[in-house]
Amino acid sequence: MKPSIFLTLFALMIVPALASTATSHAAEVNIYSARQEHLIKPLLDTFTQQTGIRYRLLTGKGPALLERLKNEGRNSPADVLITVDVGNLVAAKQAGVLQPVSSQILDHNIPSHYRDDDGFWYGLSARSRVIFYAKDRVDPARVDTWEKLAEPALGYRVCVRSSSNIYNQSLMAAMIAHHGEEKALDWAFGLVKNFGRKPQDNDTGQIRAVAAGECDVAIANTYYYARLMASADPADQQVVEKVALLWPNQAGRGTHMNLSGAGIARSAKHVDAALALIEFLSGETAQAFYSAQNNEYPVNPAVPSSGIVSEMGDFKADTLNLSDIEKHSSQAIRLMDRAGWR
Repeated sequence: MKPSIFLTLFALMIVPALASTATSHAAEVNIYSARQEHLIKPLLDTFTQQTGIRYRLLTGKGPALLERLKNEGRNSPADVLITVDVGNLVAAKQAGVLQPVSSQILDHNIPSHYRDDDGFWYGLSARSRVIFYAKDRVDPARVDTWEKLAEPALGYRVCVRSSSNIYNQSLMAAMIAHHGEEKALDWAFGLVKNFGRKPQDNDTGQIRAVAAGECDVAIANTYYYARLMASADPADQQVVEKVALLWPNQAGRGTHMNLSGAGIARSAKHVDAALALIEFLSGETAQAFYSAQNNEYPVNPAVPSSGIVSEMGDFKADTLNLSDIEKHSSQAIRLMDRAGWR
């Protein structure tokens, strides 16, 4: 992150508190967060400065936090769950560990396709799952849609993570939402046949595999590439020189989008404070921080992208209502298994 951007953000983060009808007199809010502490703590500190509401933070992996909430039940101390990927938000809703809330501030700050139809969860930052390709080996016109990656005559080797990865499950659910079960299954079969290797590693590993010549095309989230772009490591810069980002389906529905987000725990003892926190995270100060510090896209349309994220360029985003992922999440896993995507 550029120093000038950091200083600008720091200045924003110490401005007087935004007015909120949901601000509570509660002394604290208890947070379960799948966000790493260094990615969320600066925002929480600012929230406390602006509202006087102290916080307690527990971090962990998304699935582990969900299991903890389920096991603790009504006795859980959690007020807010912050997690990554809409699939995890959907799973939390389906598990009954969240409660619905209504907020004019959230409805104003967050577009309807980035929040749950019933108010159980709200998106706070967006990321896109996109296609990466080897600049010296791949004609980008051959891989400029998700559908083309499954064509029998593709001729390129595709690298992607396991079907157990929540990002891939959400992508598959989106394919079902757009095309229906039969065509989505055909797509999964075709994609598996074009795999260049057995699914393995994380998203960064897929991009590195393209640079190393292990495959020609990779599927990964945008912020992994942004980290490579921002890195001072010569090896990472070599990867960026060899591998290009492609926004899929720009002539059609737009590229697949996903979220990090939050919901209020069913067990919450400090509901007003929890809602005040989520409203704060949807506001301009926090949204600008997400872009510059976390390499993600603001969900608040009033906030432009900045830093490395803005350098990746503009694109057309899919406006599929991400609540639709809920309708197809279990179905997506079944179809991936049938297609042999392990």
